[in-house]
Amino acid sequence: MLVKVCGARTEADLEVLRAAGVDLAGLWHGVPGGHADLDLATAARLAAAARDEGGPEPVLVTLREDPGAVAAAVRATGVRWVQLHGYGRPVSVRRLRDALGPGVALVKVLHLTGDGCVEAGLAAAYGRAGTDLFLLDRVGPGGRVGSTGLPVPDAVAAGAAAGLDRPFLRAGGVSAAGGGPFPGTLARPGFAGIDVDTAARGAGGSLCPARVAAVRAAWSPGGRDR
Repeated sequence: MLVKVCGARTEADLEVLRAAGVDLAGLWHGVPGGHADLDLATAARLAAAARDEGGPEPVLVTLREDPGAVAAAVRATGVRWVQLHGYGRPVSVRRLRDALGPGVALVKVLHLTGDGCVEAGLAAAYGRAGTDLFLLDRVGPGGRVGSTGLPVPDAVAAGAAAGLDRPFLRAGGVSAAGGGPFPGTLARPGFAGIDVDTAARGAGGSLCPARVAAVRAAWSPGGRDR
């Protein structure tokens, strides 16, 4: 099972994730106003540091919809994973896939409210466009996307997962305590792991070694009764 921690900002953050055995580190670029948004040079430096030290695998997390701009950032950072937040259309995913080729994994976020999936009906189109992996995440107040720390209602998450034909990660209030797992979905084919941000941080907002380690331990094989 993959464990991704989003919003690494420094090499010290990467060391915290590496020490805990986290698989994926989210590096924000093109997330205006985001608490962990990085300029391109910093994102490239951290991505290189992660690779040089043997992990975690860096993931470029962006709200940008322009395929050309995203492809340029991927080339500049050398990342092999890209996470697309926001409400970009399937045609944008297709253009980005064409620009990057098959060597980069594309993760498309599907945004969930308390009632359902905002992109309901588009998941198949995103898959055909070249998405490799989906991520189910909760929309916050005012339509805020990413790192809201809000849980996803069980029925909503289960309904969204049931309609997917690609592997998926689960976000939205996930923690070492489980974040309110939705019945039957953690064991369903396609469930590939979790993505956390808020649950990995201490009171000051920095990544907390103890919290990161607790999340990694809870979501390791045998760490939870699934």
